[in-house]
Amino acid sequence: MSHGKDVLDGLRNETAALREKIPGVYEGFAHTHKAALGDGVLSIKHKELIAFGIAVTKQCDGCIASHARGAARAGASLEEAAEAIGVAILMNGGPATVYGPRAYAAFEEFHAQFARLRGAQS
Repeated sequence: MSHGKDVLDGLRNETAALREKIPGVYEGFAHTHKAALGDGVLSIKHKELIAFGIAVTKQCDGCIASHARGAARAGASLEEAAEAIGVAILMNGGPATVYGPRAYAAFEEFHAQFARLRGAQS
């Protein structure tokens, strides 16, 4: 089972249906998302890694997949993702040891995808 793309694909239809009912909420969240994860003093990569670690502690598969993709897209390494998961395990204990491997699998999936894309652009 994929913990990356398959998770995001599985949420697409349900999210779209709810978004139709409460578009203002989703627009506000998208605005906050863009503001919080934009480049600033902290790079987008570091912000995505922070969000990735928080997603593990919140036990949110959709969040894990989304921020695994974001961190990989921003150029995070496998080692950086693993260390972010390590901090999540520190802060959340046992449950993070279950969601951590899922998160790492999702990150590996997206890391490979973006590495191929970067290779194709060279």
